[in-house]
Formats: sequence, C-alpha cells, structure tokens
Amino acid sequence: MNGMSPQLQNQITQFQQVQQQLQNVTSQRMQMDANRRELVKTKEELDKSTGAVYRTSGAFMIKVEDMDSLKADLEESIETLEVRIGSLERQEASLKEKYTALQETINRAMGAPAQSE
Repeated sequence: MNGMSPQLQNQITQFQQVQQQLQNVTSQRMQMDANRRELVKTKEELDKSTGAVYRTSGAFMIKVEDMDSLKADLEESIETLEVRIGSLERQEASLKEKYTALQETINRAMGAPAQSE
C-alpha cells in the first residue's frame, strides 16, 4: 500500500472489514434459514404422523406424550428463527450498502471506472 494516502489505506481496511462482516452475516443467515426449513419440514411430518413420536434428549430417545406441547415448541422455534433471520437480512442489506459505497469510493480514489451491478 505504499504511495497511497493514509485515508485511502483506511478505506481499504474498512472495506476488507465490511467484506468479512458481510460474509459472516450471510453465512449465519443461510445457516438459520436451513435450520428454519428443517423445523418446518419436521412440523409438517409431525402433523401427518399418526403413530408414536419420539424426540431426542442427549443420547436418549424419549416418547412424546404431549403432542400439542411439542408442536407449540416447534412453532415457537420457527418464529424465533424467522425473527433472527429478518434481523440478519436487515444487517446484511446495510452491510451491502456500505460495501458498495466503500468500493465506489476506493475505485474513484484509485482512478478506476465505477462498476455497475
């Protein structure tokens, strides 16, 4: 980074940090979305089930006696994940805006033409 102004060096450092944060948030959102889809599928299968249902607890499988409670737990977990996913989506959008703005600023400072996406 020799020959660059301290301000440009700082912007490049910020850009790299925002890029890393964006990758982390995107990864978290994707993982939570996968968990949510899995819970939705589990609930759908539970709704179709007519036989005995078991849930894992550590290394054990325990027969579920209260199906309504289990369904309520699943619904609550799904809702919680949806709230977290929404929060991560907002954070991701904010980081994308910051990423794009920094990218444009750095490109202008280095004399590169603006990229359109």
